Amino acid sequence: MAERVRVRPLDDDEVHRLLRIIRRGAGSVVTWRRAQMVLLSAQGMDPARIAEVAFTSEDRVRDALHAFNAEGFDALYPKYRGGRPPTFTPEQRHRIAEVARSRPAEHGLAFTHWSLTKLADFLIAQGVVDDISPEGLRGLLRAENVQLPRRKA
Repeated sequence: MAERVRVRPLDDDEVHRLLRIIRRGAGSVVTWRRAQMVLLSAQGMDPARIAEVAFTSEDRVRDALHAFNAEGFDALYPKYRGGRPPTFTPEQRHRIAEVARSRPAEHGLAFTHWSLTKLADFLIAQGVVDDISPEGLRGLLRAENVQLPRRKA
């Protein structure tokens, strides 16, 4: 049986700070997802259900909760080393293009078209890449000659 992991009790300031990170939506997708996991755990949701809601694995949820319990808000932010952006292997590039050409419903998702943000979230959740920004994804898709459908205004 998997261990039952919960985030430590949060005070009101911590809850408000997590809500600001989630509502703002700017910045790293990784930070946003980790804040979401912590907040859902604080609301009493178990790791299996959080993984389902966040499109990720239970192990990733447990890792995020353990890290937050140990490091606090520092655990939400990716530890980038700076320098050149990561390069993706030909296999990763192929998989990214393959997923981008598919419909979200083929992956059990409830929306009809990919946005750059939703596609980036999904690729990270599936473990295809560790992190990718919507703008980085845009450039990669352009290089792979993949176009997402345009939305009507």
